Amino acid sequence: MARKSNGSRARHAASMNEALKGRLLLRLKRIEGQVRGLQRMVEEERYCPDVMEQVSAVQESLRATGQLLLRNHLQHCVTGAVRSGDEARCNQVYDELASLFFKHAR
Repeated sequence: MARKSNGSRARHAASMNEALKGRLLLRLKRIEGQVRGLQRMVEEERYCPDVMEQVSAVQESLRATGQLLLRNHLQHCVTGAVRSGDEARCNQVYDELASLFFKHAR
């Protein structure tokens, strides 16, 4: 397993089918393009409300990407933990979900 910069081990999804992975990568490439467009707008000193509108579009794209990832996590990782019957594993995934919802619910 690869190490993260903070010294902990990188974790991997329990399951991610190739179609979902492709959709996520395509979305992220589009977002990357949107961000490059924002950079150009700032460089060109475009009208602030126009730039802010594009910022909102990027945020919505990121939220949609996060939603796909959350669904995959619930469908595979969380379901696997619950079905395992391992109380410690279940509690760990419940804590993780509570933290995710707290961080990302707006």
